[in-house]
Amino acid sequence: MIKVAKFSEIPEGGSKLVMVNDIPIALFNIKGKIHAWDNRCPHRGGSLADGNISEKIIQCKFHLWEFDVETACAAANPKIKIKSFSVEIKDGNILIDG
Repeated sequence: MIKVAKFSEIPEGGSKLVMVNDIPIALFNIKGKIHAWDNRCPHRGGSLADGNISEKIIQCKFHLWEFDVETACAAANPKIKIKSFSVEIKDGNILIDG
């Protein structure tokens, strides 16, 4: 597990972009739970960390593709899945499998 941020750096309903081994990873704080996804939308590579964030959906701001927060799958087609990373919170730090 790799430390990527402090939990306090991401407000509820917010996001943070981090780089791990040259991979952009979006961290989302949804109702106090951290989700870590590859930051690139599978459609055209738009930044998901800059997208619209709700309690159930992350929406890419470029072409409005929507992804389910819990499954990391496209809302319109569950076969399209964003790579996600396991998250652990330890001593106020966010760690992900890298």
